Amino acid sequence: MDTKNILLVGVGGQGTILVSKILSTGLMDAGYDVKMSEIHGMAQRGGSVSTQVRYGEKIYSPIIGSGQADILVSFETMETMRWLEFLKPDGVVVVNDYEIPSAPILTGKADYPQGIIEMVSDKARTKVVNAADISEKLGNMKVMNVVLLGALVKMMNLTDIDWEKAVRASVKEKFADLNVKAFNAGMEAVS
Repeated sequence: MDTKNILLVGVGGQGTILVSKILSTGLMDAGYDVKMSEIHGMAQRGGSVSTQVRYGEKIYSPIIGSGQADILVSFETMETMRWLEFLKPDGVVVVNDYEIPSAPILTGKADYPQGIIEMVSDKARTKVVNAADISEKLGNMKVMNVVLLGALVKMMNLTDIDWEKAVRASVKEKFADLNVKAFNAGMEAVS
């Protein structure tokens, strides 16, 4: 089996690291060798966060280089452009249609760029997921990340893994049912 490279990007507080941990748990339980790395940047201040998950028969390094990601999952629209160069020419983008204005935008020193999803769609096979609407319908905006995990699993055709077990092992028990619903809703969003 070829090594697969998954790049998850977002803004601090969006739960990209939790998703990477659930993803790694599920893949390891399924027998893959998995390596994960995380880059926080100014995450605690709403800055950029990226996590890289590589899996296959034998993985030696957790790092994904430029032009090597099979799939880019962007939890925030603008982050998609920042990380697009890491996508393989035939790679896939899953983008959350959700905007979090950065500090320069909030202070009026910059405008939120328009047309990002269109630009990304011109450059790569793109699946847009409105995880905010889906998680709002589930009653909790904090599960947007797990909605995107469900979309990722469906897009990567990893549906034969026991993801419910991985989700339940990674979140607090009182939030487990909600997160499983969010995961399933994310899978349905890309069917």
